[in-house]
Amino acid sequence: MLVLTLESSCDETAAAVVRDGRQVLSNVVASQIDVHNRYGGVVPEIAARQHVSAIGVVVDAALEQAGIGFDALEGIGVTRGPGLIGALLVGLSYARGVAHACKLPLVGLHHIEGHILAPLLEYQVSFPYLALAVSGGHTHLYRVEGIGRYRTVGRTRDDAAGEAFDKVAKLLGLGYPGGARIDQLAALGNPAAITFPRPMLHTGLDFSFSGIKTSVRNHLEPLQQPLSDTDLSDLAASFQAAMVEVLCKKTLRAAEAEGLQRIVVCGGVACNRGLRAAMTEQASRCARQVFFPSPALCGDNAAMLGVAADAYLVQGAGLYPVADAIATWPLDHAAPANFQAEA
Repeated sequence: MLVLTLESSCDETAAAVVRDGRQVLSNVVASQIDVHNRYGGVVPEIAARQHVSAIGVVVDAALEQAGIGFDALEGIGVTRGPGLIGALLVGLSYARGVAHACKLPLVGLHHIEGHILAPLLEYQVSFPYLALAVSGGHTHLYRVEGIGRYRTVGRTRDDAAGEAFDKVAKLLGLGYPGGARIDQLAALGNPAAITFPRPMLHTGLDFSFSGIKTSVRNHLEPLQQPLSDTDLSDLAASFQAAMVEVLCKKTLRAAEAEGLQRIVVCGGVACNRGLRAAMTEQASRCARQVFFPSPALCGDNAAMLGVAADAYLVQGAGLYPVADAIATWPLDHAAPANFQAEA
């Protein structure tokens, strides 16, 4: 099955063509970083307008890279939620138009479901596994029994990890988005230079990152002059060390509690080199496997939606017209109502 997938939940407009839910034929992403950088964060109205301008272009590019036309498609998958309503509606409206014009089945998909299934596009990952979905909007732990079968194990009670990275980067004058810049500086600094708190490190499986961010701000406020390059690198390394320690220990604790040997780490923050190195090393000591998608599949993209889209459409679970966008949508209820998950 050849499926066109569309993603427009936040500030990336993306389209991809995926064959049989495993082979990526194209994966095109149009970023809005330069547009939102001047505001220090994503402006929902501007994001929606940018999606309107870009979506036709990225779809044409995805079809061209795949070497096919609309007539070769056999189904469409589109992000239904969660995300910014205005942004989601652009992708949904375009998908509905193509589905109607080409008489194709259409299925609305969960954004995070795409992330936690993305490694299946590159690796043979057997179910069940534990997934850490860590991005600018989410920091959740899920037990993944199979496609369409998910259970929330832990979640952030305040800021998402990626949000904390971006807010600290803004405090340091590194611009938006700043997570990648912190990762670069951390590689040059001393992670033991400053002791930042590790909130809820020894309590349960939920996360809390607002305290680490506040601690960075409290550290900076008394300073009378800009940080030197060395001090900036040390602060970035110390902050990242605190974040990574919490993410690793909570994830491994959840894997042990759930009796799972395989771990997937996905979402934009999964690109962080410090997190990748620490999680891989610590999981190895516990005799557990860790799978990270390649960087192109960590950030928001459309190819990651192809795994679930194919599974749902093959079983005839596609709906037309698909239901409206959802800003907040628990992953536990992501599968279409008529989808029969494998036991």
